[in-house]
Amino acid sequence: MKRLFNNWFAQALLFLMALGLTAFISEIINNVSSPYLLNIGLFIGINLIMALGLNLITGVTGQLSLGHAAFMSIGAYSSAIATVNYHVPFLLGVLIGGVIAGLFGLIIGFPTLRLTGDYLAIATLGFAEIVRVQFTNMKITNGAIGFLGINGSTTFPIVMTIAVLTIFAMVWLEDSRNGRAMLAVREDEVASSAIGINTTLYKIQAFAIGAFCAGVGGALFAHTTTFIQPTDFGFLKSVDILSIVVLGGLGSIPGTIIGAIVLTAAPEALRSLSNYRMMVYGLLLVVIMIFRPYGLMGGVNLKQAVRRAMMLPRKKQTGRGE
Repeated sequence: MKRLFNNWFAQALLFLMALGLTAFISEIINNVSSPYLLNIGLFIGINLIMALGLNLITGVTGQLSLGHAAFMSIGAYSSAIATVNYHVPFLLGVLIGGVIAGLFGLIIGFPTLRLTGDYLAIATLGFAEIVRVQFTNMKITNGAIGFLGINGSTTFPIVMTIAVLTIFAMVWLEDSRNGRAMLAVREDEVASSAIGINTTLYKIQAFAIGAFCAGVGGALFAHTTTFIQPTDFGFLKSVDILSIVVLGGLGSIPGTIIGAIVLTAAPEALRSLSNYRMMVYGLLLVVIMIFRPYGLMGGVNLKQAVRRAMMLPRKKQTGRGE
């Protein structure tokens, strides 16, 4: 079993089997569940994809970003314009949304990621506001009126398959040489730089990949709601995604998955409480953070958890990329 787990071919085979199983189960759920539950499932998957990207930036690399909604909006508008105005196929439109958002993450990363802590948070917040105002005043996005006529092509199996792909990609990245360098940057940037790690390069990589995930999530969001407007991507949206990452546990992929499920489903589960819903929701967050200050799954690594569950010894770190 140990040899099977450490073999690249076996891992690729397991990955394809998991992907196929996810698509099969999602298709069954899609056919038997009510539209209301499917809609909740869709938003859980979309939030999970975006939160995994932010987890890489904030949880793994240690860069506080408050502008994730900006990348989401870039992906949403890019995908909507590509599919509606230029009749691009849906999945290609999603990819275009992710790539354009990733490019913006790369461009913005160079000047802003030389900042750290509060200064970086303020810079990313300012970037998000600039993007929102631009979309409000651009003719091609239909300004404050909103962008209409987007095809509702997003389905539950597609979202779940992309979410599983994102999880596998993040696990692989965190277990690679680049992932370990990003963790080193988070733990001590000065010491990392002193031993030869190009901290700016790894921070920009994390930012671009995180922005790509946000763009993909935004594109799926646009093709779920079929209508988008700049107010959908305000500061509170960035806070929502950050809350998922913090509640689940910074740097923890299992935590991000649980955080996305809890924080997306909780407002719907509390809908019966009517006016007190948001108050109970806030109280729930406060109680969790008091009793679990490092998040629900703080410090839990998905690959190590799987190894532990399968009673496999941890692979010896060689310091080289896999």
